[in-house]
Amino acid sequence: MEKFEEAHKSFVQNHLDKRTGERRGRLDRGHAHAEILFAKQIWWPLKENFEDLHPEYEVIDWRGQSYFADYVYAPQRCRVLIEIKGFQSHVTNMDRRKYCNELNRETFLCSMGFHVISFAYDDVAHRPELCINLLRMVLSRFESADRGSLDRTAPMEREILRYAAFLAKPFRPIDVSQRFDMNHRTTVRHLKQLCQKGWLHPITRSTGQRILYYELTKQGLDNGLL
Repeated sequence: MEKFEEAHKSFVQNHLDKRTGERRGRLDRGHAHAEILFAKQIWWPLKENFEDLHPEYEVIDWRGQSYFADYVYAPQRCRVLIEIKGFQSHVTNMDRRKYCNELNRETFLCSMGFHVISFAYDDVAHRPELCINLLRMVLSRFESADRGSLDRTAPMEREILRYAAFLAKPFRPIDVSQRFDMNHRTTVRHLKQLCQKGWLHPITRSTGQRILYYELTKQGLDNGLL
């Protein structure tokens, strides 16, 4: 964890050095407990770096007012906007006007090409693995497949991996066939290729002859979705 502390300190200082005025002040004040917890429990375990991640990222909203997102990843490319939302501030203490403004802001951000995703503070604090898996699935849509054997992974195979992660349980070939409207032979070919890469694991009968189900392996979850 010492490595995280050093990298995070450098990450924040690097952005502070590039900012002035309110943009600098907002980062100094706004990058607080929830944002640091997300960096420590979600982003760092997933990426082990802070490249192309921008904390307290300023966006001008539809009213011409500054809005600071908790994080924006790859603003010139992916434009993934990440918010960590506490129950108290975003539900308990929210009146009708604030509620309307929040929905309007999210719609405006989508119109500007941002992909807005939100995590509950409670999940960041207590269920980080869930957040990591969900964020991995989101980023897999945008990041280039240029790592190791992944550049040999067909788009359909990646979709099967996402489907397996979404199900979070063993699945049958017919489930894949029906989900992607593929014939049985094509489905089995994709599943076998994923098994050969170690990203799926076949579950057979006790006799070991017929495959009944497939399940996503840890290797598939860690590497196959990016």
